[in-house]
Amino acid sequence: MLYKEIHIGKFIKERVDENEITTERICKFLGKDEETVKMMYASKSMDSDLLLRWSKLLEYDFFRLYTSHLILYAPPSAINKNQQKSEKTPYFRKNIYTQEIKDFIMKRILSGEMTQSEVIKEYSIPKSTLHRWLQKSDNVNG
Repeated sequence: MLYKEIHIGKFIKERVDENEITTERICKFLGKDEETVKMMYASKSMDSDLLLRWSKLLEYDFFRLYTSHLILYAPPSAINKNQQKSEKTPYFRKNIYTQEIKDFIMKRILSGEMTQSEVIKEYSIPKSTLHRWLQKSDNVNG
């Protein structure tokens, strides 16, 4: 599945190929030699600072792959209402479902791969949210 197993090097290589970026430009931008760049393509993971540089070079938010994984495969546990919010760590009020995630979920439902109740259970998407997506899909298609 798209977000289940993330091999960041493969995603980067695909984006490089799509944009036809030369190895020379990549090496210069990253300050790395060609062999190191090839090793990055083979890497399943990499340092976040380096991933940020790739994101800037390729004009693509590679971090969103990980965010999508968290939303789909590691839904938040029940929120403790008495839990103190940290002033040092950013706090995000709720999940933001990207269009890619919505498309991924809708494709699974519309293809018959999963039922609505299976999606709700598997990904912890609120029933009302899923129904809203389905209504918008019907309005667009109908």
